[in-house]
Amino acid sequence: MIRAIRGATTCDFDSPEQINDATVELLQTILERNALEHDDIISILFTTTTDLTSTFPAAAARTIGMGDIPLMCASEIAVPGSMPLCVRVMLHVYSDTEKNAIRHVYLKKAQSLRDDLPS
Repeated sequence: MIRAIRGATTCDFDSPEQINDATVELLQTILERNALEHDDIISILFTTTTDLTSTFPAAAARTIGMGDIPLMCASEIAVPGSMPLCVRVMLHVYSDTEKNAIRHVYLKKAQSLRDDLPS
């Protein structure tokens, strides 16, 4: 089966290192919590808020061996009151896990986006 897994995290400020570290932590946590391997990933879509401009989150994915996975980055629309310095992700994966058992992951300040999920 194909499943979609969502996640988000935040950076303290806009820098390539902050974006890289936050993205790697988010991806690794999603894989761990869902018992997935790189080979299970079909594609990954990243978005960043308009205040994160120093690098692409996809560059971080490549540093942890995801270079053969189709990756796409986009900038979000600037919505008043939206969470700043935020990286969001959607992974499409092969998984036998039931849809309601998929573990979506929200880290750091992004936890407040989905306070209905366990941290």
